[in-house]
Amino acid sequence: MKKVFTTNAPAAIGPYSQAIEVNGLIFTSGQIPLDPETGKTVIGGIKEQTEQICENLKAVLAAAGSSLEKVVKTTCFLAHMEDFTDFNAVYGEYFTEKPARSCVAVKALPKGVLAEIEAIATL
Repeated sequence: MKKVFTTNAPAAIGPYSQAIEVNGLIFTSGQIPLDPETGKTVIGGIKEQTEQICENLKAVLAAAGSSLEKVVKTTCFLAHMEDFTDFNAVYGEYFTEKPARSCVAVKALPKGVLAEIEAIATL
């Protein structure tokens, strides 16, 4: 088991790793729309936040030797299901290989953000 870390994505805000590599698979922690340089939530709505989340995931996966194209499963969390269409529009630009996915609305997300995505990818 190998811990993955990059400064190109936000540092963990708790006792966890950005990702773990084990047996050729990468398991990312959930990424929220934090700017890796400032640690602050990006300004804007669901589209801007989803874009930052995807950029953060891309950076974590690259640090692990993988990519968004090698993602096999995502789990997506939305603060408001009415954001689903706009979330999908941005998500689809990044996840062009169409991995398996679950997407649910939750009561609240860390730092009051609108979305969070975690991923499983191959090397």
